[in-house]
Amino acid sequence: MDKSWINLDDRASTIYILTLHLSKKLKTTSLMRWHGEERKDDGVIRHPADSSGWKDFDNKHPKFASDVCNVRIGLTSHGFNPYRNMSLSHSTWPVVIIIYNLPSWLCMKQSFLLLSTLVNGPKGPGSKIDVYMQPLIEELKELWSDGVMTFDASLNQMFMLRAALLWIVSDFPAYAMVSGKSTKGEFTCPHCDKNIRSH
Repeated sequence: MDKSWINLDDRASTIYILTLHLSKKLKTTSLMRWHGEERKDDGVIRHPADSSGWKDFDNKHPKFASDVCNVRIGLTSHGFNPYRNMSLSHSTWPVVIIIYNLPSWLCMKQSFLLLSTLVNGPKGPGSKIDVYMQPLIEELKELWSDGVMTFDASLNQMFMLRAALLWIVSDFPAYAMVSGKSTKGEFTCPHCDKNIRSH
């Protein structure tokens, strides 16, 4: 196994699993810096790093943006019935982390998606999804504010690895569940919120 990234923190955290996962899959950790070192920046949107949301984040957080080794992630969740039988009452809600540092041809491949949480039961988690996601939220807060010391073998140096959750990708029912906001009635649009223009 290529031990290109080694997390020195002894906790079994999401980022520890992430770095081990990547070291198994990548021949070199330079691909984790691809978005900042090799990506073609010509105004064409080919990767999330080309988006206005990514650039706006960089402008608001220049210290984080200055280190291309920092991990930028997305989160997605959606419930489904794994038995394909609607007469059986069962719901499974995976919470998946997407690693956006990777090139566009890798970041959405199944082998690079990280299953963070799996909520399984007779019904969907509803408003209690925050209870299931609390450990992940705490780790993400710590990775944003403190980071973890990590060794990058491709650069042969230690660095403070930090992570930022850039966005959550979901449909409206999952958005309502994950965010705790209503997607019914007058304030449905997450962008408009209370500044509705349809009146």
